[in-house]
Amino acid sequence: MKTSAMSKRKSKESGGANGECISQTFRNKVSELNLQRNCKLETFSCLKVQKLLRERFCHHYATGKLFGMDHQYRHLLELLKRTIVHGESNSALIIGPRGSGKTALLKHVLKEVKEMKQVRENFLEVHLNGLLQTNDKTALKEITRQLHLENVVGDKVFGSFAENLAFLLEALRKGDRTSSCPVLFILDEFDLFVHHKNQTLLYNLFDISQSAQTPVTVIGLTCRQDILELLEKRVKSRFSHRQIYLLNSFDFKQYIRIFKEKLSLPAKYPDEAFAQKWNNNIQHLSEDKTVQDTLQKLFHYSKDLRSLHLLLMLALSNVTVHHPLITASDLHEASKQYRMDSRANIVHGLSVLEICLIIAMKHLNDVYEGEPFNFQMVYNEFQKFVQRKAHCMYNFEKPVVMKAFEHLLQLELVKPIERPSVRTQREYLLMKLLLDNNQIMDALQVYPNCPTDIKQWAASSLSWL
Repeated sequence: MKTSAMSKRKSKESGGANGECISQTFRNKVSELNLQRNCKLETFSCLKVQKLLRERFCHHYATGKLFGMDHQYRHLLELLKRTIVHGESNSALIIGPRGSGKTALLKHVLKEVKEMKQVRENFLEVHLNGLLQTNDKTALKEITRQLHLENVVGDKVFGSFAENLAFLLEALRKGDRTSSCPVLFILDEFDLFVHHKNQTLLYNLFDISQSAQTPVTVIGLTCRQDILELLEKRVKSRFSHRQIYLLNSFDFKQYIRIFKEKLSLPAKYPDEAFAQKWNNNIQHLSEDKTVQDTLQKLFHYSKDLRSLHLLLMLALSNVTVHHPLITASDLHEASKQYRMDSRANIVHGLSVLEICLIIAMKHLNDVYEGEPFNFQMVYNEFQKFVQRKAHCMYNFEKPVVMKAFEHLLQLELVKPIERPSVRTQREYLLMKLLLDNNQIMDALQVYPNCPTDIKQWAASSLSWL
């Protein structure tokens, strides 16, 4: 009886232990699954944040607010509404420095126009760029392609540019002026179209916008303040002289507000908890002293919002599942990366011989107070150093040194100040160094395994010391 009771007790204890073991295994499995699920959610949130903000920084869509452009926004919106809704023809120029928001302004206005009930996509857009359409022939082909009129034109031969353009717009006409489909011509880099032969494209576009044909609006975007002076008299007489000026007139407080606006997630973001956490972090960053110092340096360097977008893009690239929020150190590193000197970076990849030639040019600049030099002078300077430090520097033959000098020329660290001619020998062409002393010394400090004698030679104030 005793043995049976003991065996029963043992079986109960072992059964309880097995039950506890199974329940523990189950709990571990559940926690593991929850952990995997949370990791997946965090990965999804990080990727979505990066995608959303990158699109915002790269202006893929007209998102976010426009800062300090309310008057210009209303002016341009009214102009386009008169064309698209009432069938009026107009022309205007949006003028402002690069990065002042000309394209962003136009995108926001077009977005609002397309959302209007009376529009419903009832207008056509033609986008031309002065960097791409370098002459009137390619511009006309692009207009035909964007209006989907290749089949209509076919093999027709036109006597002039005006006749061709008139035919294209005639093909779009339907009934009277008010019922015709309006056409919006957007000319980016407008100042480059001015250099086309006889300004034929601009003349005909402005002429059509003045005449009672298909409703047409011509919007030009340019950074040239003197653009009207570049127009021919006949072109200028057909332009409406509407000019919308954009300037980055915000102060540093508004710049901080822009910084917060650019990085904040919208209220409708799918993961509300993560969005709240992210936005609180951005609020703390905007109040952080080191972040404000970093932004102030950039603000004094350039008020261009593209510079801010690039800085934020570099900081955003550090966001991962294990590092889900932007920190002050991320922005500080991004700032250092942004301000990194590209020419100094090229110096890091040069050979020791090429470094020696740059130091020789530096000394020639110091001695002759920036006067141009030639290869022979640089070679003589290099030979002086080799003779003094024969134990540490190999004496290269002149053709090898010449090859190294030509490599510096290809890298655009050295620039010829005169065109090479048949009479002038290569050794005697006058050159100019495109690096200043600070860039050279900074590059030498981080140059891997730079010989001490070369560093001392670079630091010496006179070349013969």
